[in-house]
Amino acid sequence: MREKLTIFYDGECPLCCMEMDKLRARDNNNLIRLINIHSRDFERFEQVTKAEAMAVLHGVYQGQILKALDVTHRAWQLVGLGFWVAPLLWPIIKPVSHRIYLQVAKHRQTISSFLHRRFGLGQAHCDGGVCYAKERNTNHRR
Repeated sequence: MREKLTIFYDGECPLCCMEMDKLRARDNNNLIRLINIHSRDFERFEQVTKAEAMAVLHGVYQGQILKALDVTHRAWQLVGLGFWVAPLLWPIIKPVSHRIYLQVAKHRQTISSFLHRRFGLGQAHCDGGVCYAKERNTNHRR
């Protein structure tokens, strides 16, 4: 039996949650363990600090710490769709995709909130008591 990939993700990021939901739905062999870095479950893992996990996506697979696109590639590979993200790790493309990933990771809350409000992508995210409803992309207090 293969070892599980543990992914430490930002559970307050709508796009991050959307991707984790898609992985969870495709993980028929239960090869991925998802840990929200804002949950108590995260506290028992010592390999990655919260600050590190907030900066870039982290994972642990076969005793090695994976970061950023390496986590994404491994996860999608485990669920049988690695070919969709494989180009991101090709030698010529990897430096560019990595730089883009770092910028998206740095601004993921802003990007996620915008995409959710504008296009309904990802899960609802609340700012200061205001949540964004998918139906009309308008603000509603909950």
